[in-house]
Amino acid sequence: MRESLLDKDLQRSTESPVYRMLPAAYVVKIGGRSILDAGRDVVYPVVEALADCLKTKKLIIGTGGGVRSRHVFSIGIDLGLPVGVLAQLAMADSLGNAHILGTLLSPYGVVAIPPEIFGHLLPLFIQSVPGVIFNGVPPYSLWEHPPAIGRIPPHRTDAGSFLLAECFGCRSLVLVKDVDGLYDRDPRTNADAQFIKEISSAELKERRLETLPFDRVLIDLLEHTRLLRSFQIVNGLHPERIKAALEGEHVGTIVHA
Repeated sequence: MRESLLDKDLQRSTESPVYRMLPAAYVVKIGGRSILDAGRDVVYPVVEALADCLKTKKLIIGTGGGVRSRHVFSIGIDLGLPVGVLAQLAMADSLGNAHILGTLLSPYGVVAIPPEIFGHLLPLFIQSVPGVIFNGVPPYSLWEHPPAIGRIPPHRTDAGSFLLAECFGCRSLVLVKDVDGLYDRDPRTNADAQFIKEISSAELKERRLETLPFDRVLIDLLEHTRLLRSFQIVNGLHPERIKAALEGEHVGTIVHA
């Protein structure tokens, strides 16, 4: 009690097994721009795939903000708004997508939980219903960390889903995008881009890829996690891959510590 909490030896002494609060739950992040903005032809098959998974698994579903968040960022940056305000504004867009997806999944008993009570009541809800939905954005809000370059908030919905899976000790994290996984270059503009089936966070940091299909801050987060040691990126345009990934199959790109 008399020690400084900044003492590194003291910090090392606190390393011990971390209790998993929700070890049977799976976190699935549904991309906003990549999936939800694509409309019913893409979203409805994803909803059906999630409904099939809900028969046997407890799901915690995060949603991205999509193109609306990019529009808000564009206006906010033009007005000179600070990072924390941009982060707070982005929460509204992803929450709207959470309610949209929650409505489509409501016949299967899925509920969208208000952000104010989500973290506190998550264990209760996940024991009571097959699945829950949240907005994906970590609640840093005005306290968002300033990025090294620019003013776009570094902790967006991929990061929020990752941090939730780590905190509650969930079984796995699957990021559902509109690409097969990670490439060495953007496959949309480079036909010869090479697919990366599996990679460590250390190697990913060394390669310094120009574009990533997930929040770049996940590379740093993965180096310091205690419970979530990997995540998988899968293509939601092939919705059957979501269930396969939750079953432990390697159907996309796995990024590990």
